[in-house]
Amino acid sequence: MAEQDPIPDFEQTVLPHFDAAYNLARWLTRGKEDAEDVVQEAYLRALRFFPGFRGGDARAWLLKIVRNTCYTWRQVNWKLQHAEEFNEDHFPPDPRIPNPEQVSLQNDTTALVRKALEKLPVKYREIIVLRELEELSYKEIAEVADMPVGTVMSTLSRARERLRQILADLKDGEAPADGDRDRGAQRGGPASDALLMKTLLAEGAN
Repeated sequence: MAEQDPIPDFEQTVLPHFDAAYNLARWLTRGKEDAEDVVQEAYLRALRFFPGFRGGDARAWLLKIVRNTCYTWRQVNWKLQHAEEFNEDHFPPDPRIPNPEQVSLQNDTTALVRKALEKLPVKYREIIVLRELEELSYKEIAEVADMPVGTVMSTLSRARERLRQILADLKDGEAPADGDRDRGAQRGGPASDALLMKTLLAEGAN
């Protein structure tokens, strides 16, 4: 008897999580085209590894592959890696001149949050995206990031505090910039932005 074609099962199980995969890749690579390349490679890897998938949380399984693919991409693109290792706390300023029309279309707080997220070290940025944008549980994040649940919780706490510090600095000294090369590219839209701001800007967030 011929083996069953795994493609239909793969499409039903993994393809519905494309937006989450792109969202994570977009924040880790900080570029639309790079994120698309990473997601394409991640899906090729997922298809190759799919026969070994034994069920469970398909989204967490896929996001782990996306995360690993992103870090491989970062190793290849050594200039980006070097820039973040040299000064992990503060990314170099964006040299692009903001487009006033685009800036005016964005809510100031949303622009600040996105800019602050881009300034976070990647280890903090990824855990914020997984928790606040993708709403993964601590256990799911532990699976994706390959770390103990306790480490997830402590890292998330530090990430939130660092983000609040960056937001405070931006509000005190900088105007919102056109920090997103593809406005709205996070695929989450206003709902995701609202969730992110509500969670992160609330005092005493868990």
